[in-house]
Amino acid sequence: MEKKFYKLPELTYGYKDLEPYMSEEQLKLHHDKHHQAYVDGANALLKKFDSRNSVEFDIKADAKELTFHVGGYVLHKFFWENLGPASKNGGEPTGTLAKYIKKDFGSFERFKKEFTKAAASVEGSGWAVLTLCKKTDRIFIMQIEKHNVNVIPGFRIMMVLDMWEHAYYLDYQNRRPDYIDAFWKLINWDEVNRKMDVWLRSP
Repeated sequence: MEKKFYKLPELTYGYKDLEPYMSEEQLKLHHDKHHQAYVDGANALLKKFDSRNSVEFDIKADAKELTFHVGGYVLHKFFWENLGPASKNGGEPTGTLAKYIKKDFGSFERFKKEFTKAAASVEGSGWAVLTLCKKTDRIFIMQIEKHNVNVIPGFRIMMVLDMWEHAYYLDYQNRRPDYIDAFWKLINWDEVNRKMDVWLRSP
């Protein structure tokens, strides 16, 4: 039996539950096809690492490609987790995250404006990401290009917005601002707060 290292995570909501902001067709394509491709890519590369004595192996190229596929796997997993039906989500955060937003950005309006700008201005394919730096006790907005460029080691990821075209093109074509606006209707602040509390308690 072939060993599997990664597997596609199941969604905690149905394919129609993010409508009208994300269609069933868009969600199925993104989750079942694109995310699965990163799972398959990561598993194939890890198998290659295990067989390095019997296959052609280029540590520089293969290690770089591994960061791309594992990065894609992890970021998509976070993406599904920080989404949920609009009837239960969206609005403004409360709890720990709200306190940090007030401390580090001054207001939710300022935070939302900066995160939206980060998402809209990602070069090529990439992500807008909210992170926590425990060393400085601050939250930061980052842009990750592809799945593995501009990642800051040690910064804990709490919220992500996928800005690859495959994330929105069926529903929004080239209307990136409309897709970003829809994201704010679907964001699951409870999950973002849960991640933040876990990171704050961790070593």
